[in-house]
Amino acid sequence: MKPTKLYPQRWYDFLLGYFFRAAASNLFPASWFRDPIPAEKDRKKADGDLVLEIVSHCWNYGNMLAYQLSSFVNYPPTKLSLIVTVFYSEEDKRTAELIKFIGKKKVKNVTWNFVALEKPLLFRRGIGRNMASKNSRADWLWFTDCDIIFHKDCLDTLADELQGRQESLLFPRQERTTPMLAEDDPMLQMGSKPQLVDIEDKDFTLYSRDRAKGAFQIVHGDVARAIGYCDGLSLYQTPSDTWCKCYEDRAFRWLLGTRGIPVDVPGVYQIRHIFKGRYKPDSKRAKVRSKIRQVQNEYREKQANLDQDE
Repeated sequence: MKPTKLYPQRWYDFLLGYFFRAAASNLFPASWFRDPIPAEKDRKKADGDLVLEIVSHCWNYGNMLAYQLSSFVNYPPTKLSLIVTVFYSEEDKRTAELIKFIGKKKVKNVTWNFVALEKPLLFRRGIGRNMASKNSRADWLWFTDCDIIFHKDCLDTLADELQGRQESLLFPRQERTTPMLAEDDPMLQMGSKPQLVDIEDKDFTLYSRDRAKGAFQIVHGDVARAIGYCDGLSLYQTPSDTWCKCYEDRAFRWLLGTRGIPVDVPGVYQIRHIFKGRYKPDSKRAKVRSKIRQVQNEYREKQANLDQDE
């Protein structure tokens, strides 16, 4: 039996992935892998009305993206101009229908920027994030995921926090998350139709963050335009035939030379779910991954309870 066309590339990517993860442990100077970063004093010090671009990806998570996009309609910013960039695939019918529905909403201070990509480009988040970084006109970019909700007072408080700042990387100090939700949970079912939805605050638990990780990376616009998002790390700009686990955030922090600076921003919520949208719920891989996620969540909740006791 002949190997598939992508088989050698997958092994190459596997090894290259470990190389870049090792490099991100300061094995090599970050400057070897990126363009120069503008000095902090030379970056724009945005005051008054500023522009924020929020960038997310969606594949088979339309029921959660519904909450994110609805939050911009339900609680639009009044102290900044917002560009909402979502990378998606037309093959994801539920997400495409949601985007068509939301795109018709006229919201003050909000500009919709829905970008359809071929799946191999969508499946590597570093590609979309790099495209957004290079082309953005925003003062700040927030790289997030489609299961994050920007609720009441979130964006206006962030606008106040960003006044005059020039650091390269920020992140919200706290977030509120749901327990691990099953596919038949009413919250996920509610978002399965193209409609405006909202959350109940009581369904979420408060957690603290210690770095700009995953869906919580707020980047200065001048820095993003100068170096892109892992633009010089070839693996993270290589299309994939399957959805890729995101290690780019660790590499990005290494390239910037910082874990990020925390800012106090309320109203950041995350919907946590047992089954990944990229897997079939009844597959062995989905069952194994869901069990791992449940164990991780139990540990996280235990640590949160310990922190509260202290």
